[in-house]
Amino acid sequence: MDKTIKILSPCGMLGYGFPKESFIKGIEEKPDAIVVDAGSTDAGPHKLGAGVAIVSRRAAKKDIELLLTRGLRNKIPVIIGSAGGAGAKPHVEWTLDIIDEILRENDLKAKIAVIWSDFSKEEIIEAVREDRIVPLGKGVKELKEDIILETNSIAAQMGHEPIIEALSNENDIIICGRAYDPSPFAAVGIYHGMDIGLSYHLGKILECGALCAEPGTTKDCILGTLTKDSFTVKALNPIRKCNEVSVAAHTFYEKDHPYILHGPGFILDLSKCEFKEIEDGVVEVRNSQFIKNEDYFIKLEGARKVSYRTFVIAGIRDPLLLSSIEEVEELVLNQVHQYYKEIPREQYNINFYNYGKDGVMGKKEKESFSGHEIGVMFEVVAETQELANSICATVRSTFLHYGYDGRKSTAGNLAFPFAPSDIEFGPVYEFSIYHLMKVDNGLKPFKIQYLWR
Repeated sequence: MDKTIKILSPCGMLGYGFPKESFIKGIEEKPDAIVVDAGSTDAGPHKLGAGVAIVSRRAAKKDIELLLTRGLRNKIPVIIGSAGGAGAKPHVEWTLDIIDEILRENDLKAKIAVIWSDFSKEEIIEAVREDRIVPLGKGVKELKEDIILETNSIAAQMGHEPIIEALSNENDIIICGRAYDPSPFAAVGIYHGMDIGLSYHLGKILECGALCAEPGTTKDCILGTLTKDSFTVKALNPIRKCNEVSVAAHTFYEKDHPYILHGPGFILDLSKCEFKEIEDGVVEVRNSQFIKNEDYFIKLEGARKVSYRTFVIAGIRDPLLLSSIEEVEELVLNQVHQYYKEIPREQYNINFYNYGKDGVMGKKEKESFSGHEIGVMFEVVAETQELANSICATVRSTFLHYGYDGRKSTAGNLAFPFAPSDIEFGPVYEFSIYHLMKVDNGLKPFKIQYLWR
């Protein structure tokens, strides 16, 4: 019988949750590893810049506890990718603290590998001077030293190489810093001698949990099985099934090209892939091709604090105001500017979002408004929190009492769902580093620490 490697993916994001019954069914398949992605840039730069997690500690602990107790007792290695959400040092330490607590409470012992993905500002500045950093995409500017110095945390997406190194040391738990999403999954197959292209394509499928099934969701388990020249995927919940279309469609997910996928040091060519349902709910995939790049680049992510935010949410139902909402907002904006004319305009910005009309698409919205009410959100982004609070309060009071043409009442343009109405958000971050850095190989830049717990 040909060698097979099984990988259990409990969910598309650690802390999103998954049915215990599906997970137990996956454990009964005797997988070679339990692998879960815990990070994303979907939440924007705030998590990286502020050093906070994407999910709550309660939710993360609930998921991790089930993974560890079942994994350790069945001698199945557990791999967490992009720990804590952004995968930088604060996020990894947050995850490690949860794991320590679970091990103590369950009287468990484990050998742990921690793969750090952080880079110092000095290392990035040196790489810039050596001309080893290029922008990622057309909208990203050339990286300057002053921007680097203003950046809080800098992490890089690791590929499979450091994870394979950790696997070779027979660790029970591998906590990865920021990782290319499919890499923790692909590393398992590659470590066991499976085809690199198939391993990465399977990783691309598994990292989103059961999103490749119908009905799709990130909050359920999926099992991937690698063979010498193919892989299969199947859902572990009887209410879901994989089919040729659902698995092929998910191959297109989060890609800027139909069949080319760029990763650290390689390109995955999926143009010749074949998808076949070989059993009810079991889809087999063949011909995923791994192409090694001549140069090895890793993606850098860094965030810096640029301002502070305060916002207000309110409802509007007056048909007269709704018919001229943009004009009134512009008049309110001008009145606030006049009131604070001593404050330079570049120190703050006021934005209006009219949900129910064009709050999502803005000026690109093609549908004509025909509703009877909208939710308006206005935000002020400013250099300090005090300035954001002050200007937002003035926008709110001006908008609330603004006397637009035809108004029959003398007050009450806005209906506030709660009090206080003004919400102090706090610091605002931007991706100040979103670049590629050339390195010698995929292992050397990432430091691995081994711990006994």
